[in-house]
Amino acid sequence: MIVRTWRGRTTSAWADAYPRHFHGNVMPELEAIPGFLGADLLKEEKDGQVEYFVLTRWASLDAIKAFAGEDYEQAVVEPEAVAALDEFDRTVRHYETVEA
Repeated sequence: MIVRTWRGRTTSAWADAYPRHFHGNVMPELEAIPGFLGADLLKEEKDGQVEYFVLTRWASLDAIKAFAGEDYEQAVVEPEAVAALDEFDRTVRHYETVEA
């Protein structure tokens, strides 16, 4: 299994916008891709700022490429996510699961 990670940040005033987008847009798209195994959306609030940390789990690199394309280390950030976040990672990281 491969875990793909990504971060986005916003203010507390916009804290609900990204989770709505993630639940309503991102998850349905991901769930339609063969080899997608699940996702976690994590949140940390600190000093009026909110950081979201997204973990997606995949069966293979080919499954990730079906979502992200051949340049799979580039983040896939839809316009609705750009509107909801003040800043976000332009690239992602991938980790091979050693033990779960």
